[in-house]
Amino acid sequence: MCNNMVEFRWHGRGGQGAKTACLFLAEAAFNSGKDVQGFPEYGPERMGAPITAYNRISDSHCKVHSNIYNPDYVVVVDETLLKTVNVTKGLSKEGALIINTNRTAKEIREELNGAYEGKICTVDAEKISVETLGKYFPNTPMLAAAVKVSKVIETEQFIKDMEESFRQKFPTKPHLVEGNMQALKRTLKEFKAD
Repeated sequence: MCNNMVEFRWHGRGGQGAKTACLFLAEAAFNSGKDVQGFPEYGPERMGAPITAYNRISDSHCKVHSNIYNPDYVVVVDETLLKTVNVTKGLSKEGALIINTNRTAKEIREELNGAYEGKICTVDAEKISVETLGKYFPNTPMLAAAVKVSKVIETEQFIKDMEESFRQKFPTKPHLVEGNMQALKRTLKEFKAD
């Protein structure tokens, strides 16, 4: 049995980094002593096509190896998916829907038209990523929002682990390390929950 298991489902489009954010979350949770799973669900792979990825994080070894049908948290990296994908399917009312948008949680709730009654959290990942990285890379802000909302990893440990991960991923591009770190820290301060 999995102790204190938390499950995430990520919705994005190919090329936006939802899969990468999912894998970074798994790595950071693993570094904090958790048992983790992070995996994408592949369909017709092309740039811009909807993709789904999953995380399962627990305090003890988890023998469950399946897709996640009733996630605690759903992270929507591209808000246009609200019109084409049932992102709230199976989502726990005790969890949260975390959306990349410049709209308010109230506006999102109205668009969902009663499809989800739990907490809705919003973060303008486009604005944050453009201002910190110079390009639209929504995955870093959405990763920070997922950690902040779920509290699955202690924030200071998460920041430390992510800086190390970014230094390994971009060893010859210190500006990307700095930009990603700024994006994480800004998101932790700026995300909004209803």
